[in-house]
Amino acid sequence: MMLKRWEELPDFMRLPEVRPYYEVLSKKRMSLFFKRVFDLVVGLILLVILAIPMMIIALAIKLDSEGPVFYRQERVTAYGRHFRIHKFRTMVSNADKIGSAVTVGADSRITRIGSKLRKVRLDELPQLFDVISGDMSFVGTRPEVPKYVEQYAPKMLATLLLSAGITSEASIRYKDEDRLLNAADDVDKVYVEQILPGKMKWNLESIERFSFWRDIATMFRTVFSVLNRE
Repeated sequence: MMLKRWEELPDFMRLPEVRPYYEVLSKKRMSLFFKRVFDLVVGLILLVILAIPMMIIALAIKLDSEGPVFYRQERVTAYGRHFRIHKFRTMVSNADKIGSAVTVGADSRITRIGSKLRKVRLDELPQLFDVISGDMSFVGTRPEVPKYVEQYAPKMLATLLLSAGITSEASIRYKDEDRLLNAADDVDKVYVEQILPGKMKWNLESIERFSFWRDIATMFRTVFSVLNRE
C-alpha cells in the first residue's frame, strides 16, 4: 500500500491533527515501498512453509468444537476501509452474539484448543492471507472493529494512514491486555477509555519514528516477547 496524496485522503482524515503524521510518512515513501515488497514476498514464503502446520491446526479446531475453522470479523484498515480479518477460530462459533468484542483472559467463550493457540498467537497465522492481499502488514496498528474506530480522537485517525498490522510496539507493550481487562465490570468501557488511548500513544509514536528497519526490529521483538510469555 502506497501513501495517497493529502487531497486524496477521505474527508474524515484530512484534519490538522493528522497532518503532522502524514508529513512524516510522505518523506519516507521509499521505506513504505520496501515495506510492501517485504510483506508480499515474506508473506508468500511463510504461507508455503506454514501450510502443513496450518492444516493441522485447522483439523484440531474442527475436532475440538463445532463451527468454522476461521473467524472472520469486520475490521478497519488504511483510509478507513473495512475488511474481514482471517484468524483461526479460538472461541465458540456464536461468540460475537454472547459477549464483548474484546476478549478477557478467563473468557468462557474460549475453546480448549483456542486457549493454547492464543498463548503463542498461532491463531493469527491466517492473517498471512490479509498481508498478501494488502489489507494488512506485518507491522502496524492492530485492526479495530468499526465501533471502536468510530470513537477515535482526531489524532488517532493518523493510524489509518497505514495498513493495519499483525504486530506493533503497542501489541508488545500490551501483550497481557486480556489480563488487564479481566477484572473490568464493563469491558468495552474500560477498553475505550483506558486501554485504547494507551495503545494509541505507542501507535502514533511508531508513525513518528517510522522506518523499514524499525519494522523489522519490531517483528523480532514480537517473537522474543511471545517466547518469553509466561
